[in-house]
Parts: sequence; C-alpha cells; structure tokens
Amino acid sequence: MKLFPMKNKDLQATQELSDNKLNAYRIFFAVLSGVLLFLSFPKFGLGVVAWFALVPLFIALKDVESVWRSLLLGWIAGMTGCVGILYWITHVVVNFGHLPLYLGIFLMLLLAFYLSFYTALFAAGIVCLKKWVPLYLSAPVLWMCLEYVKSKAFTGFPWENLGYSQFNNLFLIQIADVIGVFGLSFLIVLLNTTFYSFMTGKFKKSFALASVVFLLWAGIYFYGIGRIAQINELLKDVQGMEVSLVQGNINQSIKWNRNYQQETINIYEELSLSRPPDAGGLIVWPETSVPFHYQDDTDLQRRVKDIPVKTQNWFVFGSTSYRDRGGTTDYYNSAFLLSHLGDIRGRYDKVHLVPYGEYVPMRTVFPFVGKLAEGIGDFGEGKGFYPLEMGKRKIGVMICYEGILPEAARMYKNADAELLVNITNDAWFGKTSAPYQHLSMTIFRAVETRLYLVRAANTGISAIVHPTGKIIAKTGIFHKDIIHGRIKYIQLPTIYAKFGDWPVGAGFLCLAVFFLWGFVRRGR
Repeated sequence: MKLFPMKNKDLQATQELSDNKLNAYRIFFAVLSGVLLFLSFPKFGLGVVAWFALVPLFIALKDVESVWRSLLLGWIAGMTGCVGILYWITHVVVNFGHLPLYLGIFLMLLLAFYLSFYTALFAAGIVCLKKWVPLYLSAPVLWMCLEYVKSKAFTGFPWENLGYSQFNNLFLIQIADVIGVFGLSFLIVLLNTTFYSFMTGKFKKSFALASVVFLLWAGIYFYGIGRIAQINELLKDVQGMEVSLVQGNINQSIKWNRNYQQETINIYEELSLSRPPDAGGLIVWPETSVPFHYQDDTDLQRRVKDIPVKTQNWFVFGSTSYRDRGGTTDYYNSAFLLSHLGDIRGRYDKVHLVPYGEYVPMRTVFPFVGKLAEGIGDFGEGKGFYPLEMGKRKIGVMICYEGILPEAARMYKNADAELLVNITNDAWFGKTSAPYQHLSMTIFRAVETRLYLVRAANTGISAIVHPTGKIIAKTGIFHKDIIHGRIKYIQLPTIYAKFGDWPVGAGFLCLAVFFLWGFVRRGR
C-alpha cells in the first residue's frame, strides 16, 4: 500500500517537471520574438527579420488556453523588444536629467513595461479569438489596431511601429501612400502568420494561404516598382531649387550657456556661407539652433538676419519664441522663415510637445524631470500645422518628434505644401540607436505625401529624402557638416493623404465583427 503513494508522487513530480520544461520553452520563444523584433530596427535595421519575428510568439501561444498565460507570454515578448529598441532612454535621463543610473534604467523599464502591455493584449486577443477566427485574420487586425491605440493614447507613442522596420525596402514601402505605416504593419503580421501556418498547419490550407499572400505581396512590389518609375518620370522636367542643410554639432551641455552663444552663431554662420545655394534657394538650420530668443533685438540676432541677405536665399531655423499674454509670458519651440531681405515671412510654433522634454507634467511631484527641459522651461502648444509661405511656394515645417507623426505631414499635404522641412536636435540621444531610428521613421512622411523632405539635425542625421523614400544625401552623427543638394516641387495626390489611416478603421470594424460572432457562438 505504501508503494502507490510513492508512485503517484513520482508521477506528479514527472508531470510537474514536464510542465516546467514546457513553460520554459514557451518563455524562450516569447523572448526570441522580442529579440527578433528589436533586431528589425536600427541600428541593426534587419527589416527582413520582421517578416518572421512574431512566429516564435505564435509557437509559444500554441495550445495555450489561459488568457493570463497568454498575457504573460505576450508581455515577455513585448518587454524584450521594447528594452532592445528603447534602451537609449536611459542615456537621455541619466546624462541630461542628471539621474543616477539605476533610476534611469528604472524609468526606461517603466516605459517598456507600459508599451509591452499592447503586445500582451495582442497575445491574449489571439487566444480569445482562435476558436472562431483563424490566426491569419485575427493577428494582423489585432496588431494593427493595438499599434494605432498605442500611437494615440496618453499623448501617443508611435515610435518604431512595426511598419517602420521596412524603411530601406524601397519597393515595399511605396504602398504607404495608400495604406500608411499601420497598413504596412498589417501586411508584415500577415506574412508572419503565413510562415507559422507552413510550420504547423495542414499542407493544403497552408499552401492556399501562402499562395494568396504571395500574390498580394507580388502585387505590392509591382506597385512599388511602377510608382517609383512614375515619380521619377514626373520629376524629370520639374522646377526645383537648391538647398543647404547645416549641421552645427553643438554639444547639448553648452547649448544654452550664454558664454557659448557667440561661438554657436560663428559655427553656423561659417558653414552657411561656405557653400550657400544659388540665389532663391533655401538654407535650413536645426531645431533651436539659435540659442536665444530671435525676437530680441541683439547683435547676434542681426548676424542671423544677415545670412539670407548675404546669400539671397530663403532661410529656416529653429529658435525659442514668446508671446506676452495678460501679464504672463508663453514660450514656444518655433521655426522662423526669413526672406532674402532678412524679414520674417512666417513662424511655426511646435504643436506636438514631448512630455518631460518640452513640457513637464507633475513637476511638483517629480521635480527632477524638470531638468530635461534644461535651459528652456515649459513650452506652449502651437495652434496647428499651417504651411509657411515661401514666395509662391508653401512649406510644411515639422519640429523634432513631429517628423514621426503621419498626421502632421498629411495636414501639410492637404494644405498644398510642396516641401516638408524637419528640423531636430538629436544631441540628447548620444551615439545610441535613437538618431538612426528617428530618421528611419521620418522617411515615411515623404512616401505618404510624395513630397521631398529635407532634415536638418544639430548633431545628425541630416538628410535629403526623395518622394520615393530614397535618401539622396545624409550626414553622419556628431560632426560639423553641410549638405548641399537640389529638391523639386511635385503635387501628386495620394490616397493616404486624402483618407488617412482608413485600414485602421476597417480593422476596428473587423474586430467588432470577430467578437460579436464569438459572443453569438458562445450563446448557442
């Protein structure tokens, strides 16, 4: 009689060991998905890896019935990917927020923890829907919709959405002028489900799915080839102008030090006059390249004013600005447009401010974060994305983070802008992957609107981007440089510019149908 309890215990122990191994395998595959996700983005930039990055997560979720377990596995995958992509946040808050390293790591992990919640919901949604919705339908729709919510909720964080991983795949990204980045994310997840189906599904069903997806992707590639050829043909005899993008490489630690203002202007002035565009061209300086209020009448202001006069060019630069309002003063992160006469022809105030970078919520609760707005304090919001008029032409200015916002470029496009100008200061990021990630996302604004985009960054990466998303010229990071090139004006309507993220709207409708169908089936 004593042998049976021993046997039962041994059997129980064996089963527990087996479960532990199974759990370990699931965790391994979830982590592997996260690793593949961050490898898809710069600096690694292995965009093709994104095509199968979610397959390990699908393997981890196979036969999982528990919603809580699926949430955990999705969170593990998301956490791994987010840490790999966003590690640079630690650099920012430690070096410019002057926080101890452990606290910088904690804040980065806190953000990653929040963002991983969306991957967790994705995994849980797959498990909840799998009984009545096939993976190749549920997964792409779920991912796209959750990615959209992540990009909008709590001021939004659209940083490195899955579609951005394809920034150097010129033929594929041309479809962004129809479906946008969220639509590209849908296609990538759909391809992931196809690979997974081949690995685990029945041959006939897998082959049928692969055939449909192959034809879809072939059509997208043929569209890309045709679209590039069309745009290049349209641009052959189109009027344009010369541009010079100036990269001063001013160290962030001295940028707002009054003792270095003279030196800063000397650097930008020397670079600008060394190789200016032909008369009637455009000179662009980065975000806050003028380290004082340009509105103030000073010797430094007059030197800046003289640059377009000496070169007979249009001139865009970043500077702080202010408006007096009933005894109080509001400050703005602004871009000024000067004519060849040196007069102000337009001013744009940044609309989408970065929390804890340009304004500080809960400053009294977390006083240390105010140091991230070092030298400038809190900014006020601009009134909207309105083009600046450069003679007969209109340009749309996006400051820093706004370069990754599709809606900003769309508004400019619909307001008849003929050139997109992105000015930024990425010195905060150091030599991390962030400057490369920032540029990779900005490229899509040119494709979505079919406009040239010029980008001037204080420490790099400055670039001229073709309407097809091809980088014509770019700088490295952390050295003084100037890019000289030629842009052309083009007005080519795009479906995305007109209708925006219509695939997302269709996706939410599909989700409603999926869950309604599931509710009906459960009621039977």
